[in-house]
Amino acid sequence: MADQTRQAEDEMTGAYARVADAPASWPVRRSQERFRGAKCGMRTDWVEMPGTNGEGTTVASRDYLDHPGAAVVVAMDEQGRVLLQRQYRHPTRHTLWELPAGVLDVVGEGPLATARRELVEEAGLRAETWHKLPDFFPSSGFSNERIHVFLARDLSEVPAEEIDFVREHEESDLAAEWLLLEEAVRAVLAGRLHNGATVIGILAAHAVAADGFATLPVASNH
Repeated sequence: MADQTRQAEDEMTGAYARVADAPASWPVRRSQERFRGAKCGMRTDWVEMPGTNGEGTTVASRDYLDHPGAAVVVAMDEQGRVLLQRQYRHPTRHTLWELPAGVLDVVGEGPLATARRELVEEAGLRAETWHKLPDFFPSSGFSNERIHVFLARDLSEVPAEEIDFVREHEESDLAAEWLLLEEAVRAVLAGRLHNGATVIGILAAHAVAADGFATLPVASNH
């Protein structure tokens, strides 16, 4: 216990205490939407930045994907298996095995509510226990998308008549497999899985599994 206390004290006074992402916003001189689609858009901002060698300021244009964000679910059953679903992803020209996920495209619906809804719609499952895993920006130099990752346990099947959702397009061809968490980790490390949210969700869940997920924060809709 003493060693753990000293380690915690060292972390709060050393480099660990200084290394943490934080919100920031440099001045934007002008912003223009270039494209708007059903789920996202493209925007150009003209941003005020430090000048050469830190002298004065300059303005540089930055193009980026304007995205509402997404929620991802590591659904784990009582046997320690996680649910993976195969879906065709046209931009990559691949079928990818992924965790259940969905875009935050419902007005007023927070990340946890989206995760709950997507688990029902895509997998026909509900979960009684929800914890928050690390969220992340999948491509911070190109997009403002933020992906929220949740661990869902104590699963139960949702009767088909209670699911008010019709699968279409790519989702009409979903296939599902349950893998033990350790097997899913091996699949990630063997290069068999490539979806970024899936890789992060699986590795994060595995990293905190040793203590029965006791250190994970309970998920909330904020």
